[in-house]
Amino acid sequence: MPRSVNSVASRARRKKIMKQAKGYFGRRKNVWTVAKNAVEKGMQYAYVGRKHKKRNFRSLWIQRINAGAREHGMSYSEFMGKLSKSGIELNRKVLADLAMNHPEAFKAVIGKVK
Repeated sequence: MPRSVNSVASRARRKKIMKQAKGYFGRRKNVWTVAKNAVEKGMQYAYVGRKHKKRNFRSLWIQRINAGAREHGMSYSEFMGKLSKSGIELNRKVLADLAMNHPEAFKAVIGKVK
């Protein structure tokens, strides 16, 4: 009996990778082995990037809260310590938004904390 090869599935698999490599430069976009490696590496960067995004945003929120707190004569660590002691459960994302876009509301939070 002759050997059966599932060329439909193989072609579909290659086509999927080549579609993901669309827009790459040089042989990365049209040579199968190079494109496969480039797409795999790109997927690794994307996975790691999703983790870095979380770190970067948290860092940004902390900087914004710190700037807002210092306007009212308080450091970030002092503010966050007093915030938890006073039982106000606002996360950093919300606090950063208040500090940036709603300074009067942020001032009210600082008033509660003091």
